Amino acid sequence: MTTHQTASLLLGLAAIVLLARLLGALARRLNQPAVIGEVLAGIALGPTLFHGALSDALFPADIRPLLSALAAVGVVVFMFLVGLQWDAAMIRGSGSLAATVSFSSVLLPFGLGMLLALHLMDDYGTRDRTAFMLFMGIAMSVTAFPVLARILTDRGMDRSPLGVVALACACVDDVLAWTLLAGVVAVSGSADPGQWHVLLAFPWVLGMHFVVRPLLRRFVARRPALRLTPAVFASVLVGLLLSAAATEWVGLHYIFGAFLFGVILPRTGAERLHADVHERLGELSATLLLPVFFLVAGLQVDLSGLDAGGLGTLGLIVLVAVGGKFTGAFAAARLNRMPVRQSAALATLLNTRGLTELMVLNVGLQLGFLGRDLYSLMVVMAVVTTAMSGPLLSWIIGRHSDGSRAGQPEETDVSEHPSDTVGTAVQDTYRVVSNGRSG
Repeated sequence: MTTHQTASLLLGLAAIVLLARLLGALARRLNQPAVIGEVLAGIALGPTLFHGALSDALFPADIRPLLSALAAVGVVVFMFLVGLQWDAAMIRGSGSLAATVSFSSVLLPFGLGMLLALHLMDDYGTRDRTAFMLFMGIAMSVTAFPVLARILTDRGMDRSPLGVVALACACVDDVLAWTLLAGVVAVSGSADPGQWHVLLAFPWVLGMHFVVRPLLRRFVARRPALRLTPAVFASVLVGLLLSAAATEWVGLHYIFGAFLFGVILPRTGAERLHADVHERLGELSATLLLPVFFLVAGLQVDLSGLDAGGLGTLGLIVLVAVGGKFTGAFAAARLNRMPVRQSAALATLLNTRGLTELMVLNVGLQLGFLGRDLYSLMVVMAVVTTAMSGPLLSWIIGRHSDGSRAGQPEETDVSEHPSDTVGTAVQDTYRVVSNGRSG
């Protein structure tokens, strides 16, 4: 790197961090997740405003590959942290409710997304028509677990029955979405065309679960006072990077390896270690790496030429995304005899797409499943569906400063059905997670 490149990179990073913090704080003042402001910061620095003059001045072409590399590291760390938060005990504790709602809230928008892809094929379709249709189905099915968790925490609902069930559903949604995306990437051959490496993906996943995971559990069990020393932290980073590199090499995408490594890390007996890893990596990720990712994603968004036809397409995309997710989740919750307001609130929460959607869209753009025009519209959809979740939730159940009763089923509804399976499942879930967290 030349002196000019180094100075440009450092100045650009400073501008990214500053703008992300300012717009993130503004978003919070407007009762929105900070990610909304940070995403808008990335879009504002892209070609949408001033025809890219601002981005060209702050981020010359010769430093953009460096920013892309930092963004990739940010994605790896973020997906690892998502996997680290994934809790199978929470899903098991929610009984059949979380599984039913999750499958319905994924399958219905997935099918509607494929139908939408057929409609958009002539104007926005890519060379691989099947991959385009499957990818659009996945993009409509995503729920952002981290953003949803933050919304619930800010409202004091993270330990309420509704909040626990929403988190459990989001966990299942994440796994389903990433599994579907991995399948599309592997089948399409977009990541590594014509290579035999993809055949190693399945045995690699089995090896991580049935070989690496038990070994890590034994290691933790023999060290009950395990703490995040520099050596342990370095070992976690090495394992994370090797896992991400492995999935990239076998023909999938590095996000899958990062996510899976977070999932297999032992939880029992390593709660303090989990918290320390999340705190140390989370601060770096949220402050520097993810804002860089938002910038790189924003540089691909160009809404300057959006016309009436584009607005119509955007409206249709938002309608399919919101309608499919809401209808699927609401119908499944009601079939499980969940009260109407809580069913609507749950469906609203699962419509939160946020950063996870951006990750999926970024993969689609990299692998050629999406063109830049449709990518830009899909990013707007991700912002809209995330921004609408908070106000809609307040309208449905109100804003509670005390989360002790926020989101609980009304007493009249439960008393009408003394054998209500949802009431039992929700309360059981609440007790399981509350006991687990208090310990």
